[in-house]
Amino acid sequence: MYGSRTVSVVFPAYNEEQHIRQAVEDFFASGVVDEIVVVDNNSKDRTREEAEATPARVVHETAQGYGNALRRGLREATGDVIILAEPDGTFVGRDVLKLLAYADDFDMVCGTRTTRELIWAQANMGWFLRIGNWAVAKLLQFLHGGPSLSDCGCTLRLIRREALAGFRDKLTVGGSHFLPEMVILALKHGVRVIEVPVNYRGRVGESKITGTLEGTLRTGFNMIALILRHRLS
Repeated sequence: MYGSRTVSVVFPAYNEEQHIRQAVEDFFASGVVDEIVVVDNNSKDRTREEAEATPARVVHETAQGYGNALRRGLREATGDVIILAEPDGTFVGRDVLKLLAYADDFDMVCGTRTTRELIWAQANMGWFLRIGNWAVAKLLQFLHGGPSLSDCGCTLRLIRREALAGFRDKLTVGGSHFLPEMVILALKHGVRVIEVPVNYRGRVGESKITGTLEGTLRTGFNMIALILRHRLS
């Protein structure tokens, strides 16, 4: 609990058996997390079994896709504030305190992984990804009247339950370009958004989204198309 508010963390999980236990322990160790919801998205390894051996609550989402898993987690979480994260070792559990520090003044607090001093040596955030994330974030900022944004694809973010209620049912993306849609819909509904720097470490295992150049480019183009489509609609 943070002050008088309960805190939920949502982990989308697909083949994350190597680090899911450590991730749950790390985020609970922050001392403020009341609930962790692990959304098993049809994992083919022992992700579910590993997660069930922790205090986390495990749900199974049959609709394949990163966005589908996150949307399910947003529906399942019971906290007054909901934090999205990754269970692959890239994020540091204590950084939830950075997000929560802004939760009184803002409805949605997004992390950014583009601050060089917080990018760990093993992280998958070379110059191409960093510039690409920055460019797409600036496009979203310009076309949708957002605050200063520098990272379009950072999962680590906080949303207050009452703010989420205004647009949760309008989320449509089931794939890897879910994150910008969440920001766009939040801005359309008058949600107060800010971005803060967070640690970004090397992940355990291979990224399902940006692990290859093809995957990176596909996700980037999908994000750009979504940003333009929402602006024209």
